[in-house]
Order: sequence, then structure tokens, then C-alpha cells
Amino acid sequence: MRTFDPRAIGRRECGAWVAYYRRRWPRFLAYAVGMVRAGFEMSWPKTLYGAWLVLRANQLWAPADGNDPDGARRCMRKFYELVVEAHAEPFDPAEAADLEVEWWRVHREAQRAGVASEELVDALIAVYAHVYEAPPESLRLAAEERARAMVISDEWVADGCDPLSPSIALERAALVRSYAALLAAVHR
Repeated sequence: MRTFDPRAIGRRECGAWVAYYRRRWPRFLAYAVGMVRAGFEMSWPKTLYGAWLVLRANQLWAPADGNDPDGARRCMRKFYELVVEAHAEPFDPAEAADLEVEWWRVHREAQRAGVASEELVDALIAVYAHVYEAPPESLRLAAEERARAMVISDEWVADGCDPLSPSIALERAALVRSYAALLAAVHR
């Protein structure tokens, strides 16, 4: 989980975000399988189950009104339990799930306000630091680039979610830069 390909994960996460906002759940699941496999290199059964958990968590979170943050946290806790088991990692899956869904919450607030926030960067740093046990200051660039990708994505959503928009390439590039910075941070 510390030897991932930033381009592979960035491309797949970008595709997942496009699918998420267009509510194309089978497509989201396909991208989630790729993200989980590229990012965590678990066995295929764990990869498929993990991707399904990521899908379910996102579906539970997706409704703007009446979503289920507790259900999303439960799914993400099970996902992180798979990661801990597969890699003998020492982090707490429940805490990782709380931090994951917290950045989702912070992003949603920033999205509604139409701005990126330092709180979002801090929330991303918190989940990265917990999962990868890296010093928070080494994770700032990774978090800033991912937050930048979210701003581009949010503008794309506000413009109507055109699947042919050039904004998608900009979002993808920011995600690749984010994962390249994360990879560098976890190898310091």
C-alpha cells in the first residue's frame, strides 16, 4: 500500500468522481475496483469486497438531503479492516473511517459554499497521517492537490456534469499530482 502508481489511482479516482456525480453506480464500482487494487494491492476477493464497500459508503453518503453518514462510516470501517488485515497495518480502522467520512462532510460544506477550504486540506491530512503514519507536514501538498481537484470537480458539477468537459482532464491531473505527493511523503 506504499508502492502505488499515482497515475493509475489518479485516473481511476477521477473516473469514480465523474461516475459518482452522474450517479452511474456500476461505472463507479468498476473504478472503485481499480482504485482499491492499485492503491492497496489486496487479493482479488478482498479487492472486490473492498470496492463494493466503497461503493456502498458513497451511495449512503450521496444524497444531499437524508444521507446516512453512520452507514457510510460502517462501510468504510469494514473497508479499512480489510486493509489492516491484508497489510498488517497498525492503524485503527474505526478512526480511519471517521476521518474519511469527516473529509466527505467538510468537502460537502465547501462545495455548497463554492470554495476550497483550509479545513478540507486539514481533514485530508488527518486521514492520510492516520492511515500511512506519515508526519502531517509532509502530507500538505498531497492534500492541497486533492482539494484542488475537488474544486475543479465542484465547478464541473455546477456546470452540469458534461462527460466531455476539458475540466475532467484538469481534475485528473490534480489527482495524479496529489497521489505523487502522497507517495513521496510515505517514503520519507
